[in-house]
Amino acid sequence: MTASSLSPLLIGCAAGFSGDRVDAAGAVVDTLIARGGPAFLIFETLAERTLALAQLRRRVDPDAGYEPLLDDMLRPVLARCLQHGIRIVSNFGAANPLAAARHIQRMAGELGLAQPRIAVVGGDDVSGESHRALLREQLGGLIDNIRMVSANAYIGAEAIAAALDAGAQIVVAGRVADPSLTVGPAMSHFGWRADDWDQLARATMAGHLLECGAQVCGGYFADPGYKEVPDLHALGYPIAEIDADGHCVITKAARTGGLVNLASVKEQLLYEVHDPAAYLTPDVVADISAAEIEQLGPDRVALRGVRGHARPASLKVNVCHEGGWLAEGEISYAGPRAEARARLAADVLRQRLQGLNLRVDLIGAMSIMGGDDGGLLAATAAGDARDVRLRVAATHTDRAQAERLAREVTALYCCGPAGGGGVRTSLTPRLNTLSCLVPREAVPAYFEMLGNLA
Repeated sequence: MTASSLSPLLIGCAAGFSGDRVDAAGAVVDTLIARGGPAFLIFETLAERTLALAQLRRRVDPDAGYEPLLDDMLRPVLARCLQHGIRIVSNFGAANPLAAARHIQRMAGELGLAQPRIAVVGGDDVSGESHRALLREQLGGLIDNIRMVSANAYIGAEAIAAALDAGAQIVVAGRVADPSLTVGPAMSHFGWRADDWDQLARATMAGHLLECGAQVCGGYFADPGYKEVPDLHALGYPIAEIDADGHCVITKAARTGGLVNLASVKEQLLYEVHDPAAYLTPDVVADISAAEIEQLGPDRVALRGVRGHARPASLKVNVCHEGGWLAEGEISYAGPRAEARARLAADVLRQRLQGLNLRVDLIGAMSIMGGDDGGLLAATAAGDARDVRLRVAATHTDRAQAERLAREVTALYCCGPAGGGGVRTSLTPRLNTLSCLVPREAVPAYFEMLGNLA
């Protein structure tokens, strides 16, 4: 059977980040079942630093380190997915894909289901000693002067496709590139080669539209009076219909709020794309400079005209390492001259905390627009805001120095301007990131079926 004779593939996305809504999958699965035909459910749960946080959890508990909401996300839909042949692909393995796979295995047993065939994709973790020389080649002496938390390469779709070809019903990965969660199922379903650049590029952009979950359906989009989104409280999550050439139609779960229109698709299509003619992924270099979108009907937008070029010779690696401490403190001022009192409190802190580079915000008067160095805030005359919360923050490699900020903000209760209250302080370990490129052949991806893993 040729690829062109195969049925279109439906891929629904039920998460766009770790901590996303856990009730999204139900409506997506209902829609996939009602539509019939070959279908996949994907969960995209890894942001750039999510892996480092997962690795820290794994240090404390060797059986942890995967998506904390895995059970809440998957348990409500697992039985229906398996019963209706909807296969599941996700990067919710994070720093511990094997533990995530075993958790799903236990979950299936608790639900009285036959054990699903689960594949674990690996090869992305390059934090071990065997990869130290590789990272040193790219980062030089920096790698020896940090306390590494995690190092992961963005691997592509081939291992996912191979696992599906081998019969996996569920594929659990760590750091694969977000669009690869869509490209892998499409490669397997249509039998594309690893150098079918146009098809891979089109599936990549379909995956790019899906990867942030509800964003393409009106989330992070609504702007009352300018961009109206109906029933935002009941926002639906997206579904891509992909044909044998990789062209796609984006729609959403039935009977849900939100929308899919030209504007929402354009915003997501350009999201995090630096060069529209060369969007780099591990699978392909996608070119959307001549792409066209068309509204086919309510909540149905087609994407065409994407071209592909040979994939990069290198893979991106993110190295997260310990970066000292973030100290934060807040106190509120209200009523007449509240802003002037908040500014006076900020001046007190600047005098008392010399040596710390403070970020100062007046929430309710000037915060986001103030700039990291507080320059605009300092140069702006006090207004008449009557409800102001002063926020100060600083980072330092020395915990004791960072702790000074919390003490001084607390002292404003009695040593600052009149009427301050509601103090809150926090001290948080900080993570910093280094990025580099490594030769593709130095980081081979692979999969193994859970039953074959010790």
